[in-house]
Amino acid sequence: MHSGGERRWQDGTVTLPLRVLFCWPQIPNNTGATMRLAAVTGAELHLAKPFGFDMDDAKLRRAGVDYADKSATYVHASLEDAYAALLPARVFAFTAHADVLYTDIAYQPGDVLLFGPETTGLSPEVLADSRLTEQVRIPMRPGLRSLNLANAAAVAVYEAWRQLGHPGSGPDRV
Repeated sequence: MHSGGERRWQDGTVTLPLRVLFCWPQIPNNTGATMRLAAVTGAELHLAKPFGFDMDDAKLRRAGVDYADKSATYVHASLEDAYAALLPARVFAFTAHADVLYTDIAYQPGDVLLFGPETTGLSPEVLADSRLTEQVRIPMRPGLRSLNLANAAAVAVYEAWRQLGHPGSGPDRV
């Protein structure tokens, strides 16, 4: 399945959406919450199998509330299939082991924000892939393993969306 391509926003702006790619997600609540994130920001959510849950899991539905039908969510049989649908886009791999901060990137429409499974993060093999543009990290206090996957995706998406001028967000609200 290929991503949706260019998007025309209500304000007339035409751009490629940001893309979040979860590689082998394990916890349905995180995927559901990220479906909601995708809906409210206009990002696409791409999910590379295998999953640690079924797509009809009650926890997935509960976390996504009523936003699942408003999010652009794509399921891929493998990470390779996801890359086939998304490349030649730039791919930023989020890992606690990177030197580059996620805020040091100048994001572009259509960029892919890649996250690994909750229990392990991205594997060394995925991180060594030459198709990655950069490995980036979200700073944390020392001695702590990682952020929750949905929280990390939200931090990354909102920074990239901010840099792009929040396309599709409509009029400012007070």
